[in-house]
Amino acid sequence: MILRSTALALVWLAAAPQVEAQDLGRARPESVGLSSSGLAKATDALRAHVESGDIAGVVAAVARRGKVVYFETLGQRDLASRDEMPPNGIFRLYSMTRPITSTAVMLLWEEGKFKLDDPISTYLPQFRDQRVFVDADGPDLSQTRARVGEITVRHLLTHTSGIGSRSSRIYRAERVRLRSITLPQMVDNAARVPLFENPGTRFRYGISTTMLGRLVEVWSGQRFEDFLQQRVLDPIGMNDTVFWAEGERASRLTTVYRPERGTGELRPYAIESVPFTERPTLIEGGVGLLSSVSDYLRFSQVFLNGGELDETRVLQADTVALMTRNHLPETVLPIGGGYMAGSGWGLGFNVVTDGNAYPFPVGEGEYWWDGSSGTRFSIDPEHDLIVVIMAAISPSRGGGFREEFKTLVHHAILD
Repeated sequence: MILRSTALALVWLAAAPQVEAQDLGRARPESVGLSSSGLAKATDALRAHVESGDIAGVVAAVARRGKVVYFETLGQRDLASRDEMPPNGIFRLYSMTRPITSTAVMLLWEEGKFKLDDPISTYLPQFRDQRVFVDADGPDLSQTRARVGEITVRHLLTHTSGIGSRSSRIYRAERVRLRSITLPQMVDNAARVPLFENPGTRFRYGISTTMLGRLVEVWSGQRFEDFLQQRVLDPIGMNDTVFWAEGERASRLTTVYRPERGTGELRPYAIESVPFTERPTLIEGGVGLLSSVSDYLRFSQVFLNGGELDETRVLQADTVALMTRNHLPETVLPIGGGYMAGSGWGLGFNVVTDGNAYPFPVGEGEYWWDGSSGTRFSIDPEHDLIVVIMAAISPSRGGGFREEFKTLVHHAILD
């Protein structure tokens, strides 16, 4: 396998001018309190994951105090063609789409289009009489009960609406989510299937954020993708964040791999029936976007800056603070086992509530999330630090490459 690597941080800039247009600005690691030798260890760890076949290739970046100090490209975009991983490789974000959609939602909240605790049935009346499964673990359409309480916008943002996951058995049987249907059709499908529990009573990660995309359309009077482009992606300068890749972008789209059972050999894995090189009928605010590391660095820096970048204000500082604190009540916590036991949920983000529960270092007030095919970002206000890493592997563990990288970056902090 061919490995291409920049030996030291920032060398990539001379070799990859196409990234520079979206660059946050550059600095040597030591000038912002990071160790070059420590970051080199992070590169060595990523290289080992590529060489061992955990992942085919990876792009990773670190920014501190508003400056990019590390940008590394290793391995291959596609194993069959032996194409090297480009610095501007395009990856399937899956769940990392959600913070971007939530940003669009909160822009409309700032404009007074809705209140967080408004019932969504005010805007989507098909949810007015939705019932609840008697048994959430064995949902049966013939066994339902009356719902207690209304689904609110806040419930959708925090995954406490009672709406299920796109991968749940009942949703698949009822064909709730298909990339061949429209967003309004998917919303109608979700409304006709009962909830798994009463709103506000449990954290259930699911298709709630895709419902928010439809609400953006109702509130704005625009197609979701048009609003997102005009009000979020264009102002931030996220030039490679799209719902499908065509033309030149398609040549940079990374191939997703899955380790073969038994041998662990990486094999191409078509997660979706509709390829990401053509416009899907369903535009999903939960899992639909493609993006690059450079684009997600810019998005993350907007939040670390309190809502602005390059003298362009995207969100008010108070809105950023609201989105990035935990909104889950104690009655809903914990939301899972392992490190999720130390997590709450903001308005679009996983929010660290107990760093001791994490197997890798996190900062005070850190918020982050990842995607199911090997992407992850984290925003650490305590250390003024952003880490973005993207590979194309499903399941996304990849030998723990993301956790090891984050650990070594944290160990490289000098102050």
